[in-house]
Amino acid sequence: MKPLLLFAVLACVSWRSLPQDSSKTQGDTINLNIGNGDIQVPIISDSILEYESFQKSIAVSKKNNNPKKLASAYIDLATWHENHTVLDSSIVYLKKAISVYKKQGLDKELAETYLLLKANYGSTAAYEKASEAVYKALDLYEKMDDQQGIARCYTSIGDLFYYSNRYTEGAEYCKKAISIQEKYGYEKDIALSYRRLAENQLFLSSLEESLKNMNKAIQTYKKVGETGAPLLACYNGRGNIYKYLEEYDKAIANYNLCYEGAKKMGLEQYTMPPTANIGHVFLLQGKYTEALPYNLKAIEIMKRTGNTKNLWENYMHVSNIYRQLGDYKNALEYHELYERGHADYLTSITSRIESELHVKYGTAQNRIEIENQKNKIENQKRTQILYVSLAVLLAIILFGMFFTMKNIRKKRKALSLLNTELDAKNKQNELLLKEIHHRVKNNLEMVKSLIALQSAQLTDKASKEAMLASQNRVQSMGIIHQKLYQGTNLGSIEMKDYFINLSEGVLDTFNADDKVKIECAMEELNLDVDTAVPIGLIVNELLTNALKYAFPEGTQGKINISLKKENNDLQLKVSDNGIGKTESSTPKGTGFGTQLIQLLTQQLNGTLSEDHKKGTTVFFNFKNYKIA
Repeated sequence: MKPLLLFAVLACVSWRSLPQDSSKTQGDTINLNIGNGDIQVPIISDSILEYESFQKSIAVSKKNNNPKKLASAYIDLATWHENHTVLDSSIVYLKKAISVYKKQGLDKELAETYLLLKANYGSTAAYEKASEAVYKALDLYEKMDDQQGIARCYTSIGDLFYYSNRYTEGAEYCKKAISIQEKYGYEKDIALSYRRLAENQLFLSSLEESLKNMNKAIQTYKKVGETGAPLLACYNGRGNIYKYLEEYDKAIANYNLCYEGAKKMGLEQYTMPPTANIGHVFLLQGKYTEALPYNLKAIEIMKRTGNTKNLWENYMHVSNIYRQLGDYKNALEYHELYERGHADYLTSITSRIESELHVKYGTAQNRIEIENQKNKIENQKRTQILYVSLAVLLAIILFGMFFTMKNIRKKRKALSLLNTELDAKNKQNELLLKEIHHRVKNNLEMVKSLIALQSAQLTDKASKEAMLASQNRVQSMGIIHQKLYQGTNLGSIEMKDYFINLSEGVLDTFNADDKVKIECAMEELNLDVDTAVPIGLIVNELLTNALKYAFPEGTQGKINISLKKENNDLQLKVSDNGIGKTESSTPKGTGFGTQLIQLLTQQLNGTLSEDHKKGTTVFFNFKNYKIA
């Protein structure tokens, strides 16, 4: 079903806000029959009347000098703006509530409002400010020994780690929250923690575990009677899991379940995630024409509501769609938008890490200062006793020891600060290096697109084939840089996975997916970049030659690639079961590919041999290989 997006938001429940149920919604409920069964959806009163009611509450609270009710009215109005206008207005009223709670010393209410503020900052991709808010809330809950609040903060921190691509740490914080919530029976909170855990596990190669935990979240929400946005968010999350399991029909069914629920409740901005995700599913299926309107509509909703944390990702999808449709002008325009958005995203992540370190360091400094004060008091008492009972000489010795200890503490503190700064800089450098590889990969993609554009203007067959070969060579190098920024080791490439990706790209170029099967019969093997790039170019040339000449007139075939270490050598073999080559065969093509293979083989101090029995087999032996 192609969704129709709504323009009136009449509910006061946010996926990212603290309220976990729909009990505060005015009106009755209706049955919504979608896909897997009925769910109860609240009927919301007129939004303009709600707004006027909140404004009246603010005025009355100010007149009666009732700070607690005034702050509560500010929060209600912030939630209204979150669902009806833009998130920036919601943030303004949350800050007003925070100011009131601070003056009144209402720590519990203040901590809860900080978590609301964190949710809105997170939705606008302001991760540094979101991090500051959640750690302020955690500090308050820890002082009050409020276990429920502490667990909620852990869940929020897990969410922040998810958007920083630190999925292992995010999952650990969610598990810490679940442990507390199970112990004390906080069922409404535990559903959100299971959802956040499932979201982090989605990118930890734990898809089945992720699906199990997302289903736990859905079951818990249903058990406690939650029928609003939190439950719909779980349907969207389950759709994401099915998407990466490549069960696309189930994914779209869950996205539609989420979309129709948000539509019925009048939550326009919450129709955006399933809209964007349906477009992504179509993109993964190669249905580019069907995908385009979904992703464009998602971008439009993000810009209008201010919920822009995933805007850059949708720019990337639209750019890829236009490129696949041959609209290179729009592809380039959206690619530039993606580049700027992704750079801003990386900057935000780096700032968030710095903020997190700053907050943690500040908390540690306070505790050290308290301990120092205690030590000083004890030393003063001891000194007074010693002054009375001991001679001046003993007093001088004690003062000397005191100042020595103080200097040692000062040096240790400076060393600790230096180590913290170095760790933060190392993490920043790693992020920058990954960004460099990412930009190189994107630039190579642009070169490939430009070659394709130029090739479309040529009529000479030989020239077009040369252009196509150049595209494949650029692609083989681009995949190297893609693997570098996606992997955990910035200095090495896992060759089996690289060959699989390279094979898919070459098959797609020659439109030979149904005709030829490429297999990689090898173990996982990591090589440094200087070795991986020339080997990748060699395999690219051999695959190109095989697809062009080994299987004429649409015949079926198979190509095998293997790379293994043998003693001190590295052995590469590429074979096919095609027509082979005889001594009387006339050489085809320009011969540049063969020359390139020979030059790259010499570069790697290798030897080359061929066997043309039952197809063609090319064997390479490289001396003194480098394993990363």
